[in-house]
Amino acid sequence: MSLPISLPSSIDVAVIGAGSAGLSAARRLAKAGVAVVVLEARDRIGGRAFTATHEGMPVDLGCGWLHSADVNVLEKIGREVGFTIDETPPPWRQQAFNLGLTPAEQAEFAEAFNAFDERVAKAAKAGDDCAASNLFIPGERWNERMDAISGALNGAKFAEVSTLDYDAYEDTGVNYRVAEGYGSLIVALGEDVPVVLNCPVERIDRSGARLTIETARGVIEARSVILTLPTSVLASEAVRFDPPLPDLIEAAAGAPLGLASKLHMAVDGAEEFPEDSQLWGRTDTAQTGGYHLRPFGRPLIEGYFGGDLAWGLEAEGEGAFFDFAESELSNLLGSSFRKRIRPLSTSMWGAEPWSMGAYSHVLPGLGDRETGARARLARPIEDRIFIAGEATSHGFYGTAHGAWMEGERAAIEAITALGLDPRLSDPGAR
Repeated sequence: MSLPISLPSSIDVAVIGAGSAGLSAARRLAKAGVAVVVLEARDRIGGRAFTATHEGMPVDLGCGWLHSADVNVLEKIGREVGFTIDETPPPWRQQAFNLGLTPAEQAEFAEAFNAFDERVAKAAKAGDDCAASNLFIPGERWNERMDAISGALNGAKFAEVSTLDYDAYEDTGVNYRVAEGYGSLIVALGEDVPVVLNCPVERIDRSGARLTIETARGVIEARSVILTLPTSVLASEAVRFDPPLPDLIEAAAGAPLGLASKLHMAVDGAEEFPEDSQLWGRTDTAQTGGYHLRPFGRPLIEGYFGGDLAWGLEAEGEGAFFDFAESELSNLLGSSFRKRIRPLSTSMWGAEPWSMGAYSHVLPGLGDRETGARARLARPIEDRIFIAGEATSHGFYGTAHGAWMEGERAAIEAITALGLDPRLSDPGAR
């Protein structure tokens, strides 16, 4: 549990958003002796890390994998605070029972995708910041399937993804999970953090010597602000700045949130499926879902839907996800399979006003590491407004640990701006 508090009238640093970046920033500031409060619009902490419990089983509606786990700071922290880190490798490159794809075709697709990655890397090295889909081979059989994968990786099709930004992602290929739920871990790390819940920020007046922050629960003054809002929320100008900050809004619009949605289903007779196996609904279109069978060996199926498909299903409402999954799975496993599954939970990150999507991707032409959207987002404003989140991370964007690291980076900037020595609060400093 965090420490829900009332809104103070004045503070050193106000952190806006109690997701991974915001909680990380607040923890680091508190260690430096800085008076800090986190302002959170939701009635809970964790942001896009959210673990629900159904029939006694934890399910992650948001982030679920400790990506690049061998260098992931949250993997180490999770173990230290007593969470169970499961090292079962992900099944993403499998197709259970070889349904719809022979082993030879699966190998052919893997080869085609690897070749595409190599073409993107070559273009990026040459400084060609174009749409990643420009590197498709025209007419190649696997192009639609590669866009389905992009829906999972980027929340958007490759036509909307910068080659420079896509190539900048640092993937070690090691992926673990938190048995109790990734969202549960982030919430546990928010213990002792002072948070004002149900407190959306509406306006930040920066015309005075101190920042005046207007919220739904009153007004607070602060010497500095750390903004950890999702880029799509920033770009929508849900929070107004006076005077305006057009460069920040433009940068946020250049790294919008794509959408990846999850549907968890209970399944009867699950033991007939291999534990931690995978099915893709179709192989000839980007409009298909990925289905993780028996995650952690549990009697569940986790459906994953990305990009245009996810946006379209969200527009139809929660029930549309189950209808779609039921149809795809019954086509693969037989019409009687419909009777064996029932929905448990559906994420609706795109429809939620405090997220407006799942995780960021950078639009073509805006991926330069020094001048692109992510770099512009991360620039301090007047040495008192600092921005952090997965979208400001160049190598670990789209991840909770990337957001966590960026929260610490912004906190260090704020501590320095206040005239303090950040090394004094760094547990790793000598």
